[in-house]
Amino acid sequence: MAGGAAGRPRRRGWRRLLPWLRWGTVAVLVLLLVLDFAFPLPLPGRRDLSTLVVARDGTPLRAFADAGGVWRYPVTPEQVSPLYVDVLLHYEDRWFWYHPGVNPVSLLRAAGQWLVRGHIVSGGSTLTMQVARLLDPHTRTPWGKLKQILRALQLEAHLSKREILQLYLERAPFGGTIEGVETASRAYLGKPAARLSRAEAALLAVLPQSPSRWRPDRHPEAAQAARDKVLDRMAELGVWTPAQVADAKIEAVVSRSLQAPMSAALLARRLRGGHAGAARIESTLDAGLQRTLEERVTAYFSDLPPRTSAALLVIDNATMEARAYVGSVAFGDKVRLGDVDMVQAWRSPGSTLKPFLYGMALDDGLIHSESLLVDAPQSFGGYRPGNFGSTFNGPVGVAEALRLSLNIPAVDLLDRVGAARFSARLDNAGISLKYPRGAQPNLSLILGGTGARLEDLVGAYAALNRDGIAGRVRYTRDDPRIDRRVMSPGAAWIVRTMLEANPRPGERADTFDRGGRARVAWKTGTSYGFRDAWAIGGTRRYTVGVWVGRPDGTPLPGQYGAVTALPLLFEVVDTLPRGRGAGIARPPPASVSEIEICWPLGIAADAQPAGLCQRRMKAWTLDGVVPPTFAERGARLWSAGRERFEFDEDSGERLSATCSLEHRRRAAEIARWPALASPWLSVAERRASRLPPLARDCMADGRDALEQLRIEGLNDHATLARAPGSRHPVRLSLRALGTGSPVQWLLDGRRIGESEGARAFVHDFDAPGEHTLTALAQSGAWASLEFRVLE
Repeated sequence: MAGGAAGRPRRRGWRRLLPWLRWGTVAVLVLLLVLDFAFPLPLPGRRDLSTLVVARDGTPLRAFADAGGVWRYPVTPEQVSPLYVDVLLHYEDRWFWYHPGVNPVSLLRAAGQWLVRGHIVSGGSTLTMQVARLLDPHTRTPWGKLKQILRALQLEAHLSKREILQLYLERAPFGGTIEGVETASRAYLGKPAARLSRAEAALLAVLPQSPSRWRPDRHPEAAQAARDKVLDRMAELGVWTPAQVADAKIEAVVSRSLQAPMSAALLARRLRGGHAGAARIESTLDAGLQRTLEERVTAYFSDLPPRTSAALLVIDNATMEARAYVGSVAFGDKVRLGDVDMVQAWRSPGSTLKPFLYGMALDDGLIHSESLLVDAPQSFGGYRPGNFGSTFNGPVGVAEALRLSLNIPAVDLLDRVGAARFSARLDNAGISLKYPRGAQPNLSLILGGTGARLEDLVGAYAALNRDGIAGRVRYTRDDPRIDRRVMSPGAAWIVRTMLEANPRPGERADTFDRGGRARVAWKTGTSYGFRDAWAIGGTRRYTVGVWVGRPDGTPLPGQYGAVTALPLLFEVVDTLPRGRGAGIARPPPASVSEIEICWPLGIAADAQPAGLCQRRMKAWTLDGVVPPTFAERGARLWSAGRERFEFDEDSGERLSATCSLEHRRRAAEIARWPALASPWLSVAERRASRLPPLARDCMADGRDALEQLRIEGLNDHATLARAPGSRHPVRLSLRALGTGSPVQWLLDGRRIGESEGARAFVHDFDAPGEHTLTALAQSGAWASLEFRVLE
């Protein structure tokens, strides 16, 4: 009885305390809520991280420090080696996954050691408390510690354990302006945090405790000693075996100079500007290929003239993703204007647009691969283009005109297609052309009289290996796929085949074995004044574009596409991985067929009498269309084509409708060459395409040439020599008699000047040897003679 009576007052006492406990708990919770509301967590945003641009495999290309100059790469727990997570949690906070942010046992133990020994022996901070101190620094006072504890509890209330761990992984101090394990691993070890060894994991786990004293780049011996203590601790805890720890200790801490990644610097800057606030930007570049090509470009241009820069772009045809991007020879080089990204700069494209013109003409049914074109001086409404080197080739096929990049055939073809229409087609295919203010598309655009960008050209050239479909180059996997047709699959196949047949410089297609090398459809270009040198080519898998020049637009005399840019193009192509069948020609699509055609008519050989077929060749045709040779424009002679006439069986003379009745008439026909091609024809070809003379008793029928030229001032087969004792070359004053139209003067097929009608043409002849001089009138009339100059 007595014991029971004594127990009842005690129970009544506890019951009287319960309301106070309840209300006290509520008050504490309310206080914590008020404090949480009044002092919100200073959680960092993702924008205060460094911006890291990486290759497609995650390799850093370039990093940008945050606004405070701190290098802090984004990383998740899953992107860090499990070895590092193990050593971090076992060494710093074994109860991380279980405590509420504060470990009372650790705090009491640390406090007792401090009271007994008068200094800190072991820390009582949890990983959460360390994150709290990183986010909201405090003083080393009891009040500062209390603040840290409250922040830790606040973190645990608002974030998951994984989120807290990620904050530590990204913000732990590792010395100087380096924060976060990924940044430290890249900076000190040159590798991602996902590939850390046990020794490296232990080093990075202990480094934040004293980042100044244990920095491996400055104090490798001290860093190794601290690391070994961590390794011993892992063996004591039984996390790693003694053998594993012994092996880890063998690794030396090697001093390494800190360098921020700086690959594809201009693309990285471009992507950062287009992805504002992104902490990590994944590009489509191949890290290994990018580094290799950057080194190759730097070495390649080491001997070029001052202020020379270059741009290089490699894309995968299947995905239109960029695999390598070099915007300048040396990023940051002020002399070379290395900060100017020439991949997206507007430059004169030279002759690089010609393949698209020929593809469009194929689709229009204007040409086949061996249509007869004339490479001779011509005037197009006052516009008189010339070839690179001022040489002319006379009659040429489409394939040869494209491979040799002849200007006059291309201008002639563009005049028939229409400059405005061609420009609109290119714009629709993704090649935006830039004209001077107020200017409209004109014939000069096919020779570079406009502006284009390397990335647009490369995206369009990919169409040659994508069945005629061009695309916009993609630099991240999130970039949209924008594909546009630039020509039909058949036209793309024919154009590519014509370009692939062009051997590499210094090689002949019938001499050198490809040896498994990829087939390359390539084209060069040089802008007026040697300001831009281009080389663009494609294999089945890749398309490569190279530009060389000066960003400020000043000329580079003697540097042009075939000499400066093309060798680098082939170096790059030979560096790229080769897929199956890279060196095997692809079969033509169903729309393409091969037939035998004849010049000068340009039509199928089996569609004309054998006597009209002067030159035979194999040609690729599209959709069965075999267009004839173009009619001449502006010439006073009859157009190229079949010329029917009657002749006298006895004399062979030509007859007209007004001849006497005594003649025995017989019908015949000849195939006429374009008049401007005449100087380049053989004697037999000129004879076969010439009408017989008209019989004397016939009235003129107007079918003879109206002009016959004669060169005055130099005799055929003459020998020229300098005056005795003179150093000056032989100077002659020449005239072309028999025409009132402009006359082009050619020396060995190279244009040397122009005169008007019978006006004098004065020229110095200083090259010794045998020469041929030709005067060619706009009407097609011409005269030619040979002479020799003595040394």
